[in-house]
Amino acid sequence: MSKLDDLYRLHRLLDGRRTAISRQALLDELEISRSKLTRLIADLRDRVGAPLVFDQERGGYRFNTADGRHHLPGLWFTGEELHALVSLDHLLQTLQPGLLDQLLAPIRARLERILQTEHLGGGEAQKRIRILAMAARAKNMRQFQTAAGAVLQRKRLSIEYYNRERDQTGAREISPQRLTHYRDNWYLDAWCHQNKALRIFAVECIRHATVSTKKARNVPDATLDRELTSAYGIFAGEPVATAVLRFTAYRARWVADEIWHPEQRSRWLDDGRYELTIPYSRDTELIMDILKHGAEVEVIAPEALTQAVKKQLDRARSQYG
Repeated sequence: MSKLDDLYRLHRLLDGRRTAISRQALLDELEISRSKLTRLIADLRDRVGAPLVFDQERGGYRFNTADGRHHLPGLWFTGEELHALVSLDHLLQTLQPGLLDQLLAPIRARLERILQTEHLGGGEAQKRIRILAMAARAKNMRQFQTAAGAVLQRKRLSIEYYNRERDQTGAREISPQRLTHYRDNWYLDAWCHQNKALRIFAVECIRHATVSTKKARNVPDATLDRELTSAYGIFAGEPVATAVLRFTAYRARWVADEIWHPEQRSRWLDDGRYELTIPYSRDTELIMDILKHGAEVEVIAPEALTQAVKKQLDRARSQYG
């Protein structure tokens, strides 16, 4: 977390309080050391110009204003907050008219007021910040409401599902568990009664869906997390192998700041290269992400993954004679 974030959090704790807050309470809330808190208090008071005082009588810190409020100069927000605000604004603008219009109207109005505030550039955020959809597929979401309804009402679904890999459409009976939004596409985590196992279905590939009168089989959250989110990407499952990737010193400038997997490990090599270790189940999506780095990455292990990437590179090379 940056120093700007820490200053912002300290300001938020103090802003609008009519009672003082003790040093110990600030330490507990911010979870920082005493020396760091001392530096933050000094920066907030001396560099930012906040009317921050220590009230001996009340035994704590407060803003020395009539209402306990102090507005920070300039633009004060974190990257996560800005992304959330602009993403929500974009999402609400793209919604088609529907049953939720009346419920969402107050949210839209409140969001508009927030984005128009001085702290967010007086409306400039809507014009100057872009959210670009990455790898979003053209949507055929006719079955989304049916799938979402079955998830929430805990009913089974009978579906006709198109498998892109095999270019085939087949019938399945599934017990929906949860919806997942990943890389701008919707996926349905479900128990497949034919395969007697958990599977992931792309919602836009569900050609037809009928809600059954049967109750859905419930799979514990711990099992869902273990089997569907413990390995790399949307093709997740219990890890069956561990990929070791080595990136050139040049490419490492980008990759070293990326999170490919919550349980990834990494180390810098003596020659400046960067080694990334990732658990994975199916290699489909992992290979796609490896290939986008071209000659800047080498697959060290396992051998099966090395050969799979090599095969793809050989096929690509053959396209050009």
